[in-house]
Amino acid sequence: MARGFITIQLPVSPSAPSLALEEVAAAGYRSLRRIRFPVGRLSVFVGANGVGKTNLYRALQLLQAAAAGTLARELAAEGGMASALWAGTRRAKQVPRIALSATFGLGGDGADAARHEYAVSAGASSYVVGIEVGWRTPIAAAFPLEPQIKEESLVHKYGKRAVTLFERRGPHVRARDATGERVEINRELMASETAFGALEDPGRFPDLHMIRQQMLDWRFYHDLRTDPASPLRQPCLAIAAPTLASDGSNLAAVLATLVHIRGDSVELDRAIVDAFPGARLVVPDPERTAGFGMVFPDYPHRVFDAGELSDGTLRYLGLMGVLLAYRLPAFIALNEPEASLHPDLLDPLARLIARAAQRTQIWLVTHSVPLADAIAAHAGVRPLSVIKRDGETWIDGLKLSGEFRDGEDEEVAE
Repeated sequence: MARGFITIQLPVSPSAPSLALEEVAAAGYRSLRRIRFPVGRLSVFVGANGVGKTNLYRALQLLQAAAAGTLARELAAEGGMASALWAGTRRAKQVPRIALSATFGLGGDGADAARHEYAVSAGASSYVVGIEVGWRTPIAAAFPLEPQIKEESLVHKYGKRAVTLFERRGPHVRARDATGERVEINRELMASETAFGALEDPGRFPDLHMIRQQMLDWRFYHDLRTDPASPLRQPCLAIAAPTLASDGSNLAAVLATLVHIRGDSVELDRAIVDAFPGARLVVPDPERTAGFGMVFPDYPHRVFDAGELSDGTLRYLGLMGVLLAYRLPAFIALNEPEASLHPDLLDPLARLIARAAQRTQIWLVTHSVPLADAIAAHAGVRPLSVIKRDGETWIDGLKLSGEFRDGEDEEVAE
């Protein structure tokens, strides 16, 4: 593949029970000069403010934006290529590019997942989709400072074989359809559009559709506000909600779905007692809207609704909605979930995260060492220390090859 691609590897079978992110790489993006590292079922990145943890998190959002067809818009919203590009020095005549990659394989626990892992490991079967982002060329249909998609490709790898399923060079796109025939795609793409997001024809291009849908199921939670106007504090329409919205606006419906549709509040009650001994969560039968409240031991006959709860209590309930929802997304990314939480809530939160990681894959960025240590204790994973090295974001113990020094990426004993 050409230098500067975004690489995403996924297993062949769309019915696979567990798709796990196995490797991430980024180059030329903000403080990420060039970094590649393996990712586990539960990945915890801890570091001080300003070392670039959020840039690692943001790189994943840009990958999802490529699947949604909004990559150029996301980069433009950051201030355009001039703001998003690596801020350090470059080699003479080096063309500025942003390159991101994520590699997926079959993971998880249990006999069924282990069989799939073996097949993937032995067969090395995967998909690779690549996207290169750069500046406008003189003939491109783009504004002068607008980010544009340079190249894209979707490659199916099996052992040492590699079959290109779709390839985009500038405005030209070729793809293999469901019969395996390579065809020209007669669709005019602007420089700001990704073919990955534009080719929405599951019948004709099932592989591309499968991968795109997988990535669109990723969820990012970094803005669970707790101010008086926070969506967490507002009632919401009583519509069954299997997954929490990224802004938490359907929290009441998520809780009502667990209590009144699944009919099982054991995990909810357990999480409440763990964090607030003697308290209980109240989720009334929804009518036109859904709501919730809390009863505390000091006031056993008083229900405090969402608008009355403290910031820390409300944020913890929001994180419960993320991690205990009826159906968890394929991938959850949390950015500094400890914000507004009392230190006493960090250990209960770590237990919630450890249990949720048994149902899905979780990527967590934090500057709280106590939270990282608590997750390590409950989940048996070693936090990755994010540092600054000569101005670039790096992970302590990571080698240039993209592997950790012996022992650095091993699980810790529970």
